[in-house]
Amino acid sequence: MTDMLEPDLCVVGAGAAGLSVAAVAASLDASVVLVEKGAERDGTPGGGMGGECLLTGCVPSKSVIAAAAHAHAIRSGAPFGVSAAEPSVDYAALRAHVRAVIADIAPNDSVARYRAMGVTVLARHARFVDRATLDVEGTRVRARRFVLATGSRPLVPDIPGLAETPYLTNETVFDLDERPRRLLVIGAGPVGMELAQAHRRLGAEVVVVSNGPALAGQDREVAAIAANALRAEGVDLREGIAVLAAEAIAGGVRLRVRAGEGAPEEVLEGSHLLVAAGRRPTVGDLGLEAAGVAHDAAGIRVDARLRTTNRKIYAIGDCASGGTGGLRFTHAASQHASLVVRDALFRLRAPLDPTAIPRVTYTDPEIASVGLSEEEAFRRDAKARILRWPVGELDRAKAERRTHGLIKAFVARDGRVLGCAIAAPHAGELIAPWTLALAKRLKARDLAGIVMPYPTYSELTKRAAVEDLRPLATNPWVQRWRRLMRSFG
Repeated sequence: MTDMLEPDLCVVGAGAAGLSVAAVAASLDASVVLVEKGAERDGTPGGGMGGECLLTGCVPSKSVIAAAAHAHAIRSGAPFGVSAAEPSVDYAALRAHVRAVIADIAPNDSVARYRAMGVTVLARHARFVDRATLDVEGTRVRARRFVLATGSRPLVPDIPGLAETPYLTNETVFDLDERPRRLLVIGAGPVGMELAQAHRRLGAEVVVVSNGPALAGQDREVAAIAANALRAEGVDLREGIAVLAAEAIAGGVRLRVRAGEGAPEEVLEGSHLLVAAGRRPTVGDLGLEAAGVAHDAAGIRVDARLRTTNRKIYAIGDCASGGTGGLRFTHAASQHASLVVRDALFRLRAPLDPTAIPRVTYTDPEIASVGLSEEEAFRRDAKARILRWPVGELDRAKAERRTHGLIKAFVARDGRVLGCAIAAPHAGELIAPWTLALAKRLKARDLAGIVMPYPTYSELTKRAAVEDLRPLATNPWVQRWRRLMRSFG
């Protein structure tokens, strides 16, 4: 006899998005079924609780970036009067460091923890059999609402010969136990750029090829600052390059590339190849047609409330498209989860505003943005203004010799913040007050009134915001008031 479960919520996928939904719903005393076919393989790359973020994404990449920063600091000590030397990097020890960090965080995402919360965890494959029923290898689930959080996988481009060529993705690159002699990277998005800089700092030769501009989703001015930083460190970054073919050769790989139509072909050889050409949603074999859930190559289509074409089924995180704004970040997935719980359990409409979700790339300097881009801001308000301040004007930046970068905020004619882009050390933290300003519809002068500690990079926000007050100095009414006050002594 088939088992039947009838919870308030059934969540498919135990990555950042699915785990957030399950945890919040369970804390509100809702009955929750969580389906993750790899759940019994905790801590194993390619499966298990925690998903891509814990196992093959955010956590391991930031662990490698941290190690690379230490190597770079050792190498860069001379200007500070510290003897500089080429660091010795033990890749086996580096891999152990990455795995130790994952293991330290994994208990927060474990099956045991979620079962202790009262969540029913099913470690099996799930597939819809109709619009209201999910079959989980013999167990039927008819929930009040379903949440699909099946994530994404690395996109492997259709390049002749690539399928027969050994290559790495973010799912395998953290298993390296020896340093690549010469790493070729296809793709100059966040993953490609972060790992290119990290491996260069760890001592590898690195070549990055991209068919478009580096960090195409970010403000072009701040993206150029990050790209130039990589080039200054020795990364051979090539933009506007088409990869024509790939092949395995003795001791490594070979790419045939071309810089534009009609340009001569060039051959690039390396010891390793990293494919970082984006992500594709994981939506196959879920029975979405039977459930009446529309989807395409971009993912499961959702509206601003993250509902699919079947109003009892939501999709969140990397697998969703449309109403999510295409943002594939762990913090975006967590926001999706919060909104879905409110909508699904309490009928509290909470439409997603993708522009209020910050975007960060962890190169050095980091680049971060939130809200409208420069072009979007001026389309919204033709009299919008740009508030700018260079990192090099900060005393803290001078003391640390990290003076490359800037902040640029876009404000409406009334001073309300429309967006912000930053290239600076710790830009991921520096974007926070601008995210608050967008969420609360604040004006730049509200940020100008905040007292920032000296000397910190946080002064960057205040310096830029104060620029919003500069026009007041020449305002005729302000001048008259100043003269009137002068007359009183």
